[in-house]
Amino acid sequence: MGIIKWSIVAAVFFCSVVNAFARAPLVQLPSGQIEGLRQNGVDRFLGIRYAKAPEGKRRWQLPQLASLTGTYKAIQEGAVCPQWQDGKLTGQEDCLNLDIYRPHQGQSLPVLVYIHGGNNQTGKANEFNPAALAQALNAVIVQINYRLGVLGFNPLQALKTKNLQQASGNFGLLDQRAALMWVHQHIGAFGGNPKQVTVAGFSAGGRDVMAMLISPLFKGQFQRAIVFSGGMTTAGVAQSQQVFLNAFAPLVVADKIKPTLQQAKDWLHQGGKAVVQYLQQLSLQRLVMLMNNAGIRMNVFPHLYRDGHVLPKQGFQTTTYQSVPVIMLSGQTEFSIFALNDPYFAKAWHDGSLLNTPSLLQQYQFVKHYGGQLYSLFNVQQSAQQMYAHYRAPIYGTEVQLGNDPYVTPGVQMGLLGAFHGIFMPLLDHNWNRHFLGDAFQQPGALALSKYFRRYLANFIRSGNPNGAGLVPWLRWTPKHDQQGQALLMLNANLHKAVINMSSKSYDQQNLIVAMKQDHQLPNAIKLQLIHKVLDGRWFSHALDQSFDSPSLWPAVQK
Repeated sequence: MGIIKWSIVAAVFFCSVVNAFARAPLVQLPSGQIEGLRQNGVDRFLGIRYAKAPEGKRRWQLPQLASLTGTYKAIQEGAVCPQWQDGKLTGQEDCLNLDIYRPHQGQSLPVLVYIHGGNNQTGKANEFNPAALAQALNAVIVQINYRLGVLGFNPLQALKTKNLQQASGNFGLLDQRAALMWVHQHIGAFGGNPKQVTVAGFSAGGRDVMAMLISPLFKGQFQRAIVFSGGMTTAGVAQSQQVFLNAFAPLVVADKIKPTLQQAKDWLHQGGKAVVQYLQQLSLQRLVMLMNNAGIRMNVFPHLYRDGHVLPKQGFQTTTYQSVPVIMLSGQTEFSIFALNDPYFAKAWHDGSLLNTPSLLQQYQFVKHYGGQLYSLFNVQQSAQQMYAHYRAPIYGTEVQLGNDPYVTPGVQMGLLGAFHGIFMPLLDHNWNRHFLGDAFQQPGALALSKYFRRYLANFIRSGNPNGAGLVPWLRWTPKHDQQGQALLMLNANLHKAVINMSSKSYDQQNLIVAMKQDHQLPNAIKLQLIHKVLDGRWFSHALDQSFDSPSLWPAVQK
């Protein structure tokens, strides 16, 4: 009996393996086929190359779309692009790949193309696990890797040619365009509708999406847009070139090509074949270490250049937008995690002494409060105000308040972070960073908010309108609605249910600056130190820098 029993078990196991293999999803493309994975009703196709490797002579060149031949097993995530993480180089230049998630069944589904964050210097396609979201939205979700850091954005004169796209220096943004082109060509085979594409991005990815809205090259590439904590940031070409010359010149001197920094800068700026060859042979280790302390400061690592072709020279002061329905989202205390990671607070945060040092904790609360208010204004309100007069499609603004009540989202980390930069992520992926956030987003109220948020998104990616039956009406952002106190959808929860309502900001930039000047909870010298060392030079702080005469003011980086 024992032999018979184990024979039956073995046969069942063998059949299950065969059946599992037989169920592996297979997609036929014109030049080949892609085999993926199926798990819990979701098909995954991972690490699909959408453009040729931008290495060697293709480094700092336009992306070239790739085609597949034969059968490609898309069963593991692709390489990330080169970046500096945890004190070391990670990734490789052959990194222009994407992941596709889809419900097991369904045709002509809406497509959500997601662009990761990381200041356009770090990050990876699979920033969150979209499997559950693909089912909740009943949509195809695409996540992409694109060139980062100085490999993805480089305005040096030596790299410019008569090709205006090449001359822009915006290689990472052009990679994203290539990925969208690949999606339009192939997503139908995966069950997606190429005429119903929403492009979405978080942080740097959100700023890239904002840049797409003013770029003529992206016309017709997507029908809707979602900007998670993005805002308007671009950089002037001339200022950016000076920053890059200052960064690259020490390498030229160290390699004994030129004896002084000034001669190295002159050589780099002059350009020519020798300069291009030198730049293309530099090691990844040396390149990814450049400007890696930028945080969210454009003057340290400028990117998204106003070149006049890919991005207009007037930046967001343009009167011509790719007007598609757009959602813009912010957390209410967006700056918290940047403050904690700033050198001023980082050591005390990581060793746990911040909570036990009242004077330092009070300083942190100052920058968290005012930085958060300035950053949340920047992400939605200021963008909507700038766009509205010339934008020919609906603008929807929303702000996440969840996280500010420590009884609703418990945990030491949440008490420090509040409605942090990325607060929407656990609403999309309930297990996102759970090792760090604990069970803060597993409470009934937070889970209910996630359900409603996903329903708004499901409606939006289909029709361009997030509203639907059983949902609190989400009004468009308009100056009239703003004056009536109902321009932003506020997303919150108590312990038991979601709390959603329309409201508006009760302050503007000037109100905040006046409040900071009149805030005497800290000695004035310490307050100015925090403003000049922690808050200065950030995306959102241009008016603040002007008001407090910040030494790091870099003009015209934000338009």
